[in-house]
Amino acid sequence: VQLQAYGGGLVQHGGSLRLSCTASGRTFSSYDMGWFRRAPGKEREFVAAKSWSGTITRYADSVKGRFTISTDNAKNTVYLQMNNLKPEDTAVYYCTSGGTVTPVSYYGMEYWGKGTLVTVSS
Repeated sequence: VQLQAYGGGLVQHGGSLRLSCTASGRTFSSYDMGWFRRAPGKEREFVAAKSWSGTITRYADSVKGRFTISTDNAKNTVYLQMNNLKPEDTAVYYCTSGGTVTPVSYYGMEYWGKGTLVTVSS
């Protein structure tokens, strides 16, 4: 299984970006999916996750109301729509596949994709 995230880039404060992540060797519709990020000099942190059924969606408090995770099963792709970006959103973003999404957690991720860099200028 290989995951590849793309769509990162340089954007101004308040701007938007949409990240995409495609998988080879796995059908997204059968697995929970998520996004994490690692900012320069910081630990990796959870951003968003969605259960395979679509019934559970979770977001980090820092991105609630600004980011949206979605999937396109026909394209085997998961997206992260990021609006009203802030300089503190600058990070390398990674998609994940597998594991379990609950209303309060996301754990047991099986696969991690190569990241894509998002830089938000002030």
